[in-house]
Amino acid sequence: MSKREFETEAIRTQTERTQFLEHSTPMYLTSSFVFEDAEDMRASFAEEKERNIYSRYSNPNSNEFVAKVCKMEGAEAGFAFASGMAAVFSTLAALLNSGDHILSAKNIFGSTHSLFNNFFPKWNISHSYFQIDDLESIDGLVTEKTKLIYAESPTNPGVDILDLEVLGKIARKHDLILIIDNCFASPYLQQPIKFGADLVIHSGTKLMDGQGRVLAGITVGSTALIDKVYRFSRITGPALSPFNAWVLSKSLETLALRVDRHCENALKLAEFLEGHAKVNWVKYPFLKSHPKYEVAKKQMKAGGCVVAFEVKGGSEAGRLFFDAIKLLSLSANLGDSRSIVTHPASTTHSKLSEEEQMAVGITSGMVRISVGLEHIDDIIADIDQALRK
Repeated sequence: MSKREFETEAIRTQTERTQFLEHSTPMYLTSSFVFEDAEDMRASFAEEKERNIYSRYSNPNSNEFVAKVCKMEGAEAGFAFASGMAAVFSTLAALLNSGDHILSAKNIFGSTHSLFNNFFPKWNISHSYFQIDDLESIDGLVTEKTKLIYAESPTNPGVDILDLEVLGKIARKHDLILIIDNCFASPYLQQPIKFGADLVIHSGTKLMDGQGRVLAGITVGSTALIDKVYRFSRITGPALSPFNAWVLSKSLETLALRVDRHCENALKLAEFLEGHAKVNWVKYPFLKSHPKYEVAKKQMKAGGCVVAFEVKGGSEAGRLFFDAIKLLSLSANLGDSRSIVTHPASTTHSKLSEEEQMAVGITSGMVRISVGLEHIDDIIADIDQALRK
């Protein structure tokens, strides 16, 4: 059979089926699995056969979720985690040793910043940040201790775009591992492995689930690297629960449909905000005014669900805007069916100093909107009335 399309793989990838020949994969809510005899048990633990042993290692529901994301991303293997940050930490911890050095984009999620700045130094793992608009500077930051390059595209929360093809070439040039957080795009809009990424990380909590129900994370990529991630994770225990994996596998069946609507709504909102008298600037990857619009068009199918903008009047105007919101949700999540407004400076990136926030483009009046699936007229009306107040 010829290669199947994204939507078909999302719906038809099924890794387990019982004697009942069920049409939809059941939930395997079990902590462990039994063996036929002593030899079966010995051979299973010796990894002489592939089978489920314990749900901290693998589970049919997690296996199916991983298999679907691997097909979507064009990856060889993967491992599913209890949260997106569990995926980030476990992946890096599995690959890094004391004395190693990370090269990271300066514009990354606040919790990842905290990981690099507050926790990895305890294990003598250092990092350097590069500016996202100056990828050529990476060459000068590479040391003999540098092990990997880490970046997000689009970035959280500023929806900046990094040229993944350029990053891939730099990684190959210096024999570094390239890890891309693809959470804002989802595998439907962007597949970083095509551009040279070795590993791709997602928070499944976001667009993959799409309804704000479960926490999850996943890392996919080459078999050799994922094996290291797997062996670290089966011992340290950050595995995704079978129930959440089942939810996510069902959610992926509608990912393409949902993301198409998210992107349609987000672009219309961005275009509306761009002409609003109460707004200083708007950033959305598929707005022609975005500084990396052409790069976004090259590597993304559409612009995603997140729009960033700055309210005129600074922090006080921003506070009044948030307090005036009526329909949309004030929350720190994104990728939900419900539209969400967030103030990054006081929430997701509040652990950064004011100087650090400014260095990555987070101002006191900046707003991040995760545009949901409501009718676009209602989304715009709520934001408009809040801005006018």
